[in-house]
Amino acid sequence: MKRETFGSRIGFILVSAGCAIGIGNVWKFPYLCGEYGGAAFILIYLIFLLIMGIPVLVCEFSIGRASRFSVAASFEKLEPQGTRWHWTKWIGIAGSYLLMMFYTTVGGWLMYYCVKSVRGDFRGADTEQVTAAFSDVMGNMPVMMFWTILICVVGFAVCIFGIQKGIERASKFMMSILLVLMVVLAVHSVFMEGAGEGIRFYLVPDFAKMAEQGIGNVIFAALSQSFFTLSIGIGAMMIFGSYMPKERTLLGEAVSITALDTSVALTAGFIIIPACFAFGIEPGSGPSLIFITIPNIFAQIPGGALWGGLFFLFLTFAAFTTVVAVFENIISFDMDLFGWSRNRSVAVSAVLIILLSVPCVLGFNVLAGFQPLGEGSTIMDLEDFIVSNNLLPLGSLGYVLFCTRKNGWGWENFLAEANTGKGPHFPKGLKNYVAYGIPLIIMVIYLKGYYDKFAAQGTAALAGWMAVAVLFLVFVIGCALAGGGRGHGGQTVDSGN
Repeated sequence: MKRETFGSRIGFILVSAGCAIGIGNVWKFPYLCGEYGGAAFILIYLIFLLIMGIPVLVCEFSIGRASRFSVAASFEKLEPQGTRWHWTKWIGIAGSYLLMMFYTTVGGWLMYYCVKSVRGDFRGADTEQVTAAFSDVMGNMPVMMFWTILICVVGFAVCIFGIQKGIERASKFMMSILLVLMVVLAVHSVFMEGAGEGIRFYLVPDFAKMAEQGIGNVIFAALSQSFFTLSIGIGAMMIFGSYMPKERTLLGEAVSITALDTSVALTAGFIIIPACFAFGIEPGSGPSLIFITIPNIFAQIPGGALWGGLFFLFLTFAAFTTVVAVFENIISFDMDLFGWSRNRSVAVSAVLIILLSVPCVLGFNVLAGFQPLGEGSTIMDLEDFIVSNNLLPLGSLGYVLFCTRKNGWGWENFLAEANTGKGPHFPKGLKNYVAYGIPLIIMVIYLKGYYDKFAAQGTAALAGWMAVAVLFLVFVIGCALAGGGRGHGGQTVDSGN
């Protein structure tokens, strides 16, 4: 079966950027900027995007475009005989499924809140009423399940039409609307009375605040956010690489996608932070910012139903583009592994994702007593932890090692693929940095993430969890070093179309 391709370059960029752009851009990045020194934090963040995020993204794109497969079969196509790189494919497969096990629930919340805002449900509501409304939603299992199933059905309905007629067409429409809504909302927010203080909080470099938080903590926060914002590590970008023609070099495409993702994150700050300050509301992070803080603001302003509806429509599109992108990755697993048709893969995957989303929904009501990561945690927290703190960094580590090791695909093959086509070339002189520097950075991020997560639980608990972290790390490194047995023929790059 001939591999599908994107109909246009802009389609590829918008689909890939849509995968990267998600709710993390909105409910985490603006808060981090304000908390860690405003423009000073942004500068550090941009530096890490340049020196780490973009190189890893180029690696993932290269593997996908060279193999013409998803992560489920790409390593088998490219790895040398006798190696075991293909074992790492399970990181990407597991990561895509686990991400959708909770992301669909959050996407359902956003769709529901878009409807609630348009209906004017928050008009005239006080803080307690808005907070209670979100608690009521989480406690109402049938409502949560309905919206979760709805976003799954709509998402897979888009995917069944394929790349050009389904995902590319839908992403072009949604991303265009998203970008327009983003600008409109930002302009409205910055012109609110009292918004100036929020803009200063967001953008003015505050080195005293950096020192207060600890320079090391600020640097690590910027490093972590730059790494996770691009959705690298679980093959979600690799699948779109497999649909790319070879007309453009991959560095230029990676820079374009990163710039678009960063623009959305920065603009989200202009939407949220000034509005919070205008109404004297502390800008927090996470779900409370989106579903409690923001509705409180819209409840107090003229035309709140309209602006609230537009805001949640913006967020719904941001979440939905990610959902569709990862759904396509999941669909491709079955097509590549089993040779299934798209229709069959869509049907099976839709049923699986809906069923696998049930624990997350139940974790806020029926199974609320199950707190897997300590007091106050939920099943969603566990699923998010497995993806964000484990599979994303471990998958990225595997891709970088595969592209740079002699017993992997190798630097020369990677470089040839990355630099095929028109556009800026990936620098050959960065070999040692990509081969050793980036893996070291990823491992530091990975291990410190565990430390920060479990240090407060005591020495014994921390030691146990760090042992788990090391075990997973050993698995990836072991795959990189393993040999012997029956392997697969490594493939060199064909620079033609």
